[in-house]
Amino acid sequence: MRGILDQLRFFAPGWKDLFEILVVAFLIYRALLLLQRTRAMQMLVGAFFLVGAYFLARVLDLVLIRYLLENLFQYGAIAALVVFQPELRSALARLGRSPLVRYLRTMEGKGEADELLRAVLELARMKRGAIVAIQGEVGLDEYVETGSRVDAPLSAELLKTIFTPYTPLHDGAVIISGGRIVAAGAILPLTQLPVHDKSLGTRHRAALGLSEETDATVIVVSEETSRISVARGGRLEVGVEEARLREILQEAFQGRLGIRRQGMFSR
Repeated sequence: MRGILDQLRFFAPGWKDLFEILVVAFLIYRALLLLQRTRAMQMLVGAFFLVGAYFLARVLDLVLIRYLLENLFQYGAIAALVVFQPELRSALARLGRSPLVRYLRTMEGKGEADELLRAVLELARMKRGAIVAIQGEVGLDEYVETGSRVDAPLSAELLKTIFTPYTPLHDGAVIISGGRIVAAGAILPLTQLPVHDKSLGTRHRAALGLSEETDATVIVVSEETSRISVARGGRLEVGVEEARLREILQEAFQGRLGIRRQGMFSR
């Protein structure tokens, strides 16, 4: 009787057990949020399939299949680190963001937001293609190095000059940090996710790619349609109006992300 009672204690967990269960459940939930709509989620499904196939091979004593899968699992962890390097970097960057730091930011940057807003609206009116990345908490130094350093105060006139057609820097991205233009003509990483909207070009793919790997806010002006788009947190908002753009820029310069999560694209 005593042995049966000892076994039944497993079904009556203490407060520490409940705490551990809640912590593990929360971590799994956060990991799935980071993986959603990425290549990693698709590969994770494939990994579960392989694990299921391995246990089936053990049950049915399929020696060759079991041997091949065991070797695959042995080197799979190293391969995953290489294949999922962009996703891992993005996940670690998101985990490193502190809501407390964002909350304690002062209401600075209104002038810079207004200046950038004026530049973007005028570029759209003139149908000049442009892409501008506003640095968040994650540094963009590696992308600054791919362009030409500017280190100048943010001004609408300078941005319009940089994005003048056929000038040396107009094809790349402008990177803004601390209210200053730190680089122009920078090369940004292209998104690995499929972009089904054929009206979205290389600038939009680059904006999505940077927003997937960092917490930067990326503004894109289409030279074909004059539409203004904003990429944040791996999401692209297309056809942004002036009032909405003003709100986004103020959030970006004040360090508050305010990312909408209705899907990869929103209009």
